[in-house]
Amino acid sequence: MCYGQAITKDSISLVKQYKTNANEAIFRFDFEEAVKNINLANNLVVNINDDDLKADVMVTNTMLQYYLQNYNTAQIINEKAIKIILASNNIKKLPNIYVLNGLINTRLEKFTVAEDNFDKADSIFEIINDEKEKSPILIGRGLLEFKKGNSKAAVNYYNAGISDYKNGNNKYFEAFSYVNKAEALIKIYNEDNDIQHLNQAKSIINEASVIIDSLNYKKLKIESYKVKSEIAIIEKKFNDALLFFNKYTTKNDSLNLVFINSISATNNNELNVGALHKRIENYEENLVEIEKSEKFNQVTNGMSIAIIAILSLLTLSLYKNNNLRAKANNLLQDKNTELQLAKEKAEKASLAKAQFLSTITHELRTPLYAVTGLTHLLMEESPKEHQKEHLNSLKFSGEYLLSLINNILDLNKLEANKVEVEKTSFNLKKRINDVLVALKKSADDKKTKLVFDFNDSIPEIFLGDPVKLSQILINLIGNSVKFTQNGVVNVRVKKIDQRGRIVKLKFEIEDNGVGISKKKQKSIFETFSQGSLQINRKFGGTGLGLSIVKNLLELMNSKIELESQLGKGSKFWFNLDIEALEDNEIEANNEITKLKIEDSFFKDKNVLVVEDNKINQMITKKILEKNHMICQVADNGMTAIELVKNNNFDIVLMDIHMPGISGIEATQKIRLFDEQLPIIALTAVTIDENLDTFFKAGFNEIIPKPFKPEEFFEKIHSSLKNRQLQN
Repeated sequence: MCYGQAITKDSISLVKQYKTNANEAIFRFDFEEAVKNINLANNLVVNINDDDLKADVMVTNTMLQYYLQNYNTAQIINEKAIKIILASNNIKKLPNIYVLNGLINTRLEKFTVAEDNFDKADSIFEIINDEKEKSPILIGRGLLEFKKGNSKAAVNYYNAGISDYKNGNNKYFEAFSYVNKAEALIKIYNEDNDIQHLNQAKSIINEASVIIDSLNYKKLKIESYKVKSEIAIIEKKFNDALLFFNKYTTKNDSLNLVFINSISATNNNELNVGALHKRIENYEENLVEIEKSEKFNQVTNGMSIAIIAILSLLTLSLYKNNNLRAKANNLLQDKNTELQLAKEKAEKASLAKAQFLSTITHELRTPLYAVTGLTHLLMEESPKEHQKEHLNSLKFSGEYLLSLINNILDLNKLEANKVEVEKTSFNLKKRINDVLVALKKSADDKKTKLVFDFNDSIPEIFLGDPVKLSQILINLIGNSVKFTQNGVVNVRVKKIDQRGRIVKLKFEIEDNGVGISKKKQKSIFETFSQGSLQINRKFGGTGLGLSIVKNLLELMNSKIELESQLGKGSKFWFNLDIEALEDNEIEANNEITKLKIEDSFFKDKNVLVVEDNKINQMITKKILEKNHMICQVADNGMTAIELVKNNNFDIVLMDIHMPGISGIEATQKIRLFDEQLPIIALTAVTIDENLDTFFKAGFNEIIPKPFKPEEFFEKIHSSLKNRQLQN
């Protein structure tokens, strides 16, 4: 190695060390030390032929000028760094430089330019597929929105960015994000007077203080004093407010002196910086000529290598082709065998999964029937107001658990292609209104507004599957409500086209919540998927809802679409072809109404309840007796058969899983001597796949447990009426 090369290597090492020292000094706000190291780096890097290193020194100098609040100088230096990076085609360095440019222009209140720089950084991260490094963009956008006066949007961006910092090692920016988020929350509190925002600000500034104190971030400590002073004023703790404000002004004044001394030091060394800028300008002038000669050489060499490579590959391919044919045949045979074995394993696994789900859901539904049944009975007994609150909570929990069980079963049926689209007439606008009413409490808890926009040109009554459509909308709107705090969820239905009776409708659900990253958008519709682990913990949920939506829409020949941006919110939409009913059909449909059930109808009706579970016996018996029915209980199928033989019952409610003979066997034996007696299966098993089995055994109707009392009595009424008509 020659002497000149050794000097160059030593110089490069020194420049890198000076740059590292400067960066560390900047975050400590030791600006005199930072200026000294930047000037040393500048003096050496001028004579080194390493453009990436020069750009790195410029970026560090930009950061120094930014923190010295010398924003115009920072912008000039940063623009020159961008030119060097673009010329060297080192794309990975560009995003952070664009983010820095966005922050500078935010401080200069050039908001459009700032947003353009953040967009450039975002697009490059998309190209290099590096979602993990996008936190600085999100925090930068948060600062931009705050400066523009959009505090709620700022908080959304901070929330999206902070989660990545929590899992990383960049404690400075984590603390920086907390301080700025607290400031935004205070501004929101001043606008809406919601104590929740003030409490969040207090909690977040305390988290920031732990990091700031442990790592001695001077500037952030001063900013935290300002935030704490504002919180104390709101809480009318004026002594604390004065104490924090004095600390803020005293420390800020001393820091301003450091700023002035440091800026003076940088101005005294402008010749050193100028030498580096001069070299960059010379580099730009010569760049075109160098590129021309290099491109010509590259093309010539490339063509020669390509021709040789093609000839070599052709020769090699002719030799290998015969060998590959023989191997391919053997491999194909092996793969066929493997696929057959895999198919058999998959079929066994699918059967085992179905059996497991059937068993576990039965075991869950049985105690759940006790919970919902007892709740219903207690609510019927005129509870006190404070007891109603607890009972409503218990009812909600029971319904939520039942919904979860049904979601698992629905997903299993969808994956096994065992779901069919029904066709019945329904009022679309009313159906959507019912969904919104059901979700209103959840929205109110989140302080989120539900807005419904239904196009006037859309017909009133349609022929389709209202249950599945409701399930789709509940999952989509519920998902938006879950991830939107203090925001708006818009539900829109538009008419796109109509051909005869078939109307093409567009359903849109749009929110301004936390949003979904581009990476997560690819997996969000998969089973058990959500935004991230942090989001799962914060907002809850199983990740089944959107998977069910996707499967149901595919079943209805549609597709779910998504647009989302972190910090700004999400928009889900789908198109659906649905058949509208004509006026005469609507009138005919309106004539088919449910008969009102008179309470006297059930009086003194003799009912046999066949149930082995003592708690379920008691609940069912009490519900029936509240409607003045005479109730007798049998613990098993054999006892039930004997009781039916020796008594005159009006109806039998039969459980399925019991010790001894099952409810199905007991019903078959009863039908040998009594074909007219109405028998209803009252069961916790999954009924959708067993309907034929139940009806062939002789059941007149099926009621799944747990049930809603009004549906329970409606089916009993229907079965008794049918018997009266037969007689």
